[in-house]
Amino acid sequence: MRTEHLTKSPSQTKELAKELAKKLLKSKPKNQALVLALEGELGGGKTTFLQGFAKSLGIKQRILSPTFVILKKFQVPGNRFQYFYHLDCYRIEKPKEILDLNFKEIISDPQNIVAIEWADKIKKILPKETMFLKFEFIDKNKRKILIVER
Repeated sequence: MRTEHLTKSPSQTKELAKELAKKLLKSKPKNQALVLALEGELGGGKTTFLQGFAKSLGIKQRILSPTFVILKKFQVPGNRFQYFYHLDCYRIEKPKEILDLNFKEIISDPQNIVAIEWADKIKKILPKETMFLKFEFIDKNKRKILIVER
């Protein structure tokens, strides 16, 4: 299923993320992690989206793009998911680099939600059921967000 959204402000982008998070929290459990692959240019709204998404999961910490550390892990309170992993593949040159961070173990655990910025860099190692979110910069505040669910 493909849905296209136009947000006109960072707060609308966060609100869209909250709606998606609520929907996914109600979804039927799978035998692997819930994986979100975010693609788009620098300044496209990926991190802003994940700030709203994480807040809806009950995560209190500030969400910043983990460009230099590549991976951050957050505890998810009070639902079937235990951890939210936020990855940023901007500096990744080869998918193997992400495998060295226990990526296969992380995405195989159904208690994890995994959000990957710059996911196009590791597309060939993502699970089949990955949800893709494509962010397009329209102007200073507007973003077109295409959500592709499998």
